[in-house]
Amino acid sequence: MFAITIPNPGGPAALVLDEAPVPDLAPGSVLVKVHTAGVNRADILQRQGHYDPPEGATRIPGLEVSGTIIELGAEVTDWEVGQHVAALLTGGGYAEIVDVPAGQLLPVPENLTLQEAAALPEALCTVHSNVFAAARLLPGEWLLAHGGGSGIGTAAIQLARALGAKVAVTVGSQRKADFCTELGADAVINYREEDFVERIRAITAADQEAAGARPGADVILDLIGAKYLERNIKALSDDGRLMIIGLQGGVKAEINLNALMRARKSVMGTTLRARPGRQKAAIVEQVRRDVWPLVADGTIKPIIHSVLPLADAGEAQQLLENGDSIGKVLLDVEGVR
Repeated sequence: MFAITIPNPGGPAALVLDEAPVPDLAPGSVLVKVHTAGVNRADILQRQGHYDPPEGATRIPGLEVSGTIIELGAEVTDWEVGQHVAALLTGGGYAEIVDVPAGQLLPVPENLTLQEAAALPEALCTVHSNVFAAARLLPGEWLLAHGGGSGIGTAAIQLARALGAKVAVTVGSQRKADFCTELGADAVINYREEDFVERIRAITAADQEAAGARPGADVILDLIGAKYLERNIKALSDDGRLMIIGLQGGVKAEINLNALMRARKSVMGTTLRARPGRQKAAIVEQVRRDVWPLVADGTIKPIIHSVLPLADAGEAQQLLENGDSIGKVLLDVEGVR
């Protein structure tokens, strides 16, 4: 099969289209003929040599795909050959065929194309597992999501609104601000022009005062890490929960523990790729139960910036690195031959 390999870590040119062996079919898994693959920042970090796959996982990048089941492994009874699926992966998505644990599959709803379905698994699993399962965002509460124009951000806007919460996002351009507003964000903060701490406090003041709490977000979903840590803590309301899922702004920072304790704030960091298979399967099952019906009825839609050929994976990652994309960047794998 054709696949993207990384002979030596580096820039976008480090991604090489080459031949690779078809993966072995493990018990409890299926083989999927990949139609479209999603591009994520974790793929970029892997290409740069900063994010190795978990032990035993394929070194082919790619954390989400859509495609067609072509073979069932032993013990798989709930899926059929020929079924269209989307999948959350530990790796291997930038290839024509991928081995997927059955618990990490999602059926493609009738209202979506295979291409559209590839834009959803990673973002929806990340947002739901962090914002709702871990941080317990409730209807009426305020979510602040950094990177509102990203795949994660656009998913967070839609999911928070669909489940009754209010959502503010940070963006770096007026174009992204306009898009997020149209998508349903209650408030948009241009971090190049405004202090997001003061702005989220002003936005939430009336709601939090009515609840007897200090102004601020109830939950913050953060892609930046160390650079934003102190300000994120200040931007939380009483009992606020900060979920750190990315480290674009560094890995080390100091925390004022007194600021946490006085207002009962909490900080949690998570990753999705490195979780054990049983945890990933549980997350996918929660998304299938609680979120997938919202996809099937059109409440939550895939937001796709562009689709590039698999051979142009480096260019696709560059789009993400440049920060100009809105929503997901995808790879057309089916067209590689």
